[in-house]
Amino acid sequence: MTLTKNKYYFEALDNYPYSLPDCLEALNYALSYDPEDADSLCLMGRIYSEILMDYEKAKLYFDEAMYHNVSNPNTPQYYIKCLLDNEDLHEAEKLIQFALKIKGIDKARILIHQSLLCEIKLEYKKALEPLKEAKKYSYNKCMTDFLDDRVKFVNAKLPNKLKKNKKKSR
Repeated sequence: MTLTKNKYYFEALDNYPYSLPDCLEALNYALSYDPEDADSLCLMGRIYSEILMDYEKAKLYFDEAMYHNVSNPNTPQYYIKCLLDNEDLHEAEKLIQFALKIKGIDKARILIHQSLLCEIKLEYKKALEPLKEAKKYSYNKCMTDFLDDRVKFVNAKLPNKLKKNKKKSR
């Protein structure tokens, strides 16, 4: 049964987001075999969040995924993005703090979300701190380049007074 569920989950994942009808068909099969599978529930949450932008429905799927497997390293990064997109900033902040403690999670990606949270709150200087921390957990050039670009982007948003003070302190 697990093998069949995994087959359908991987088929759904392979079709996401390019062929949503095929993705949903496979995902519904996967969930019919195991309605508590955190990865399948997470993918369903992503469909509602990233494609349909039905954040409330997406949150239900993400909550269910977290309920059935709280230590799943995949769910938090997508759930946090959903919360940020829906402007549920307090919930996102709590989930970020929790996610950073999950063994095996991609800390760099979670820290990027933390930076984005600060940016949404217009706390640009504070948004730079998680980006610097994320560099410690960046293990490839692509991620390091992305982080460097994000730092430049956030720096460009700093008020001129802060930029001048930053140049003087160098």
